Amino acid sequence: MNILEKKKVPEFMAALAADYDLYGPIVHPDSKDVLFDRAADPGDIALQAPIPYNPAKIPFFPQRESILGYTYDRSTGDVRIAPADLVRPKALVGIRSCDLTGLLCLDRFFLGQEFVDDVFRDHRRKTFIVANTCVRPFPQCFCVCTDSGPSAREGFDINLTEAGDVYLVEAGSEKGEALVRKLELPAADEAQTALKDKIVDGSIALFDEVSRENKAWISRATNRLTTGFIRNEVWEYIGKQCFECGACAFTCPSCSCFNIEDLNGPDGTTDRCRTWDSCSFEGYTKMAGDHNPRRPVEDRRNKRFFCKLSYSQSRKYLRPGCVGCGRCVRVCPGDIGLPTVVTAIRREITE
Repeated sequence: MNILEKKKVPEFMAALAADYDLYGPIVHPDSKDVLFDRAADPGDIALQAPIPYNPAKIPFFPQRESILGYTYDRSTGDVRIAPADLVRPKALVGIRSCDLTGLLCLDRFFLGQEFVDDVFRDHRRKTFIVANTCVRPFPQCFCVCTDSGPSAREGFDINLTEAGDVYLVEAGSEKGEALVRKLELPAADEAQTALKDKIVDGSIALFDEVSRENKAWISRATNRLTTGFIRNEVWEYIGKQCFECGACAFTCPSCSCFNIEDLNGPDGTTDRCRTWDSCSFEGYTKMAGDHNPRRPVEDRRNKRFFCKLSYSQSRKYLRPGCVGCGRCVRVCPGDIGLPTVVTAIRREITE
């Protein structure tokens, strides 16, 4: 473990900016809302800002992304494919452990199954990740219920933990160790090294006091979802509350639904684009011939929460799909964020 004095954070940022486009939590100057976005100036990144409203998956899995270009000559039948070199080296700075856990879920979806997504793979290969321990939880958080925080345990190049006038620096990869050597960060002494565990324990102890918006005791809900012992009336109630807006999926760090469209340009070229999709949309499962196996909204809601909490899906992600960031609660106009659904399932158990 090493030490980064807070007064040297600009030097740390500048070293990253020399090799990467920087993304991180940025406070909007007027609204004061925090968004995870590309920083035009390294000084715009606010390490102590609350969890951003949008997930940190955007640099790897943008809402709209060109993944391929091609031209097709109808007269000759020739096709010329031009894979676009759109992937630039990027550093995600200040990513919270919940968002980093969501990114690891996306890794397993795009890279860890039968097919590997080349575009996502290229994003990940050209990425440097600086995680940021939550030394104090935020009101909407329930990462302690989903085993995804408040400090990252894997998946980072550098992990920062605020400790007074310094950050405790942990290198999690060869790239991280190289940056520590480049900046000549001093080694932490024994007391400073032991301080990390105390800070994390202190953060966990604050959840009852600070994180009062949400609780999600998911173990019983996982059991009921996996075994299918949930009455249809529960899903019908949840379905009636759903506005089918897709906001829960679009703000979720681990949601990976997408659509592919070929867009024809006026110059004869075609741009193949990937855009976010959501299992809450009626058209998501529509098949040829207009058949839709999940037309009722409660069937679609059932699928979303099965994906987040069931044991069979956890085997795919090697953990629950929910990472406890609490964004789905904040954006849902129907008040059916994941903690509310878990409460409804647990209430059914006790009735």
